[in-house]
Parts: sequence; structure tokens; C-alpha cells
Amino acid sequence: MTVNDILNCITEIAPLQWQESYDNAGLQVGDLNAEAHKALVCLDITEEIVDEAFAKDCDVIVSHHPLIFRGLKHLSPETYIERAVMKAVKHDIAMISMHTNLDNSYLGVSRVLAERLGLKDLHILQPVTEEPDLCGAGMVGEFETPMEELGFLALVAETIKTPCLRHSALTGRTIKKVALCGGSGSPFMQDALDQKADAYLTADIKYHDFFIPEGRILLVDGGHFETEQFTKELICGLIRKKFPTFAAEIAETETNSVHYFVRNK
Repeated sequence: MTVNDILNCITEIAPLQWQESYDNAGLQVGDLNAEAHKALVCLDITEEIVDEAFAKDCDVIVSHHPLIFRGLKHLSPETYIERAVMKAVKHDIAMISMHTNLDNSYLGVSRVLAERLGLKDLHILQPVTEEPDLCGAGMVGEFETPMEELGFLALVAETIKTPCLRHSALTGRTIKKVALCGGSGSPFMQDALDQKADAYLTADIKYHDFFIPEGRILLVDGGHFETEQFTKELICGLIRKKFPTFAAEIAETETNSVHYFVRNK
């Protein structure tokens, strides 16, 4: 079994041509033809992730976010990116990233989040014209039973395990139809409005964007890591299903770069 076999089992549902033009999905470090015996799956690659992979005798790291996003002009110990790359090369650990190609897959990041929330009748929020049923941004679904807005916010917080949520003003209506996009989904807010969703869940929403709903929709920022965290289970599951005897495990190292201080009233 090779590194390329691992890459191909994920691109079966998320071809690399589905990635955005700015992205760098695919092989990051290593040789596609090298033998693979064990994979560590994570959301982000850090030095600590590489250390964990080495300690667990993993020869492949599969991440959602690419470690190498922009060109590297040199390799030195100056940044965590360069240090992580140097450690991976030193220990002969390959790196694969499945980023916006997996974001844009119907079976990808947003679908997993929607399923965790219990949404049904799922379809893509902003489909790509060429393959509207398979490729596009975000997801739309419905609850079997409508719920109050505060109940919806509590469900989201519990599902993604966050101590707090940012949201727009409450609308006073119940929540049944929900649009969502794991990660940075502000550009698709208008799509959520066009589809008459009662709520739109995403991350990285700017301050002034919270004015846009004007009571038409409940806008919720759940955090970038939090809304994409289930991607780890998705990737690991794809590998284990395709190669039942191959060792693949989710990293124990915490990589969320955002921390919260919650003040007690």
C-alpha cells in the first residue's frame, strides 16, 4: 500500500479538481509511491502533530488544512510551518491535505456537520453548475420538528462543544430550515437567505456582517475549528472503510488555535 492509495481513497469523494484556485490540497510532503503503514488524521498540522506521528510510528499524516499554503522560499527553524516540514522530512513522514475539495464535496465537511445536528433532506447550499448534486459549498437541511431559537443555539453549542456562540439578533421565529457551511462561509450568506433558511451556521463572520440579516435569518458563528472538527472522523472513516486492515487513527494533539475566556457573571 502506498501514500498515493491513501490520497486516492479520499479523492474518490472529493476530487482534487474540486479545490478552489487559491488552495493547495493534495500531497504536501513526501513521495506518493512510498509505502504507507499507518496514518495520523488531524485538522491542522503543527510541530506537535508531527511529533505525535513519529512517536506512533505513522508514516503518513492526513490533514484537512494544508500546512504549506503559500510558497516556501527556504527551510529554516524560523516558523512553525518550516519546522514541521523539516521534522516530517527528517522522519520520512508524508503529508496529505484534503481541504476545499473536501469542503466542496456533497459527502464532505458540511454534510457531516449537518448530520451531527440531526438535519434531514440535505442538499448543497451553493452547487457548482457542472455537478450540482455532487459539488458545491455548504449544505441545507431541515429538522423534523421546528425548535425555538434558543433551543437551536443550545443544540449547536452542545454539538460542536463550544462554550459560547456569536449570533445576530434573535428573529422571534422558530428554526426548521437550516443552512450551514463548515469553516469560513460568510460569502454564502446570501444563498442561505435566497433559500429562505431560518438560520445560517458558519464561522469567521465579520462584525458588520451581523447587521445583514435584518431579522430575516438567525446568523450563527460557531468557530472555524468547531464547525470543521468532524472532518477528522470523516477522513479516518474513509480510510478505514477502503482499507480495513490499515492502521489509521485520529490525532490526540489539540490544534485549535483559538482559546476562549468565559467570564462568570
